[in-house]
Amino acid sequence: MNTITPENEGRETGSSTLASRALSGRVAIVTGSTSGIGLAILEELARAGAHVVMNGFGDRAELAVAAGRIAASHGVDIPFHGADMSRPAEIADLVKLAEDRFGRVDILVNNAGIQHVAPIDTFPADRWDAVLAINLSSAFHATQQVLPGMKRRRFGRIINIASAHGLVGSPFKSAYVAAKHGVLGLTKVTALETAEMGITANAICPGYVWTPLVEKQITAQAMSHNIDRAEVIRNVLLAQQPNKQFAEASEIGALAVFLAGETARSITGATLSVDGGWTAH
Repeated sequence: MNTITPENEGRETGSSTLASRALSGRVAIVTGSTSGIGLAILEELARAGAHVVMNGFGDRAELAVAAGRIAASHGVDIPFHGADMSRPAEIADLVKLAEDRFGRVDILVNNAGIQHVAPIDTFPADRWDAVLAINLSSAFHATQQVLPGMKRRRFGRIINIASAHGLVGSPFKSAYVAAKHGVLGLTKVTALETAEMGITANAICPGYVWTPLVEKQITAQAMSHNIDRAEVIRNVLLAQQPNKQFAEASEIGALAVFLAGETARSITGATLSVDGGWTAH
């Protein structure tokens, strides 16, 4: 197990304490939270007052700085665990860290994911297995680990980050589409099994979200097709997204905060699209 405990984590500071603290004292795990959507969700949960375990890959020194900044800004505790989400034993250790440190897990956000693009007939078997392991099986294993405690306390929020590709298909993304469809099925079953226990399970389905990874894709596509960035954005990446705008990662974070709160207690088994109308076709 790898843990990072920044020296200034948990310190109350300045203006952030004036923000809404709807999740004050709650404990969350966000998988795949060292960048992009996961990091934005982590920060929004922290802003709402939750202690959050950060998980993912990256440079340890940079992660310590990021965790320390968020912890200090919002007066919460943000330890780090470097679990490989394709390995069930490491997922169990990730949950154990949260339970040992905070005594419980109230909120689980299954966000970890990878992508590989290839036609089905040439799709590498090892890539299929990896995408299914991290995008789907990790959500099952993490949910399985946190549910016993949530059932005992009769409170829990499980938020699965799926995708518009959990609802529609796209060529060359067989493993990703299959995994995200599976995440929606897992969400529904979890919701049904826990409906009388104070636990909710919901899935957020983003379309294209502005992240550093998308920025790299725009540059690569522009160079590959010899077209300008605006054309890549509108006619390639956002071709299926009717509003022709990227969602911001903070929008996904804000929705996760809402789903984690008391006012969402009657929302369970739901699929919530944040895709600019993509799946309205």
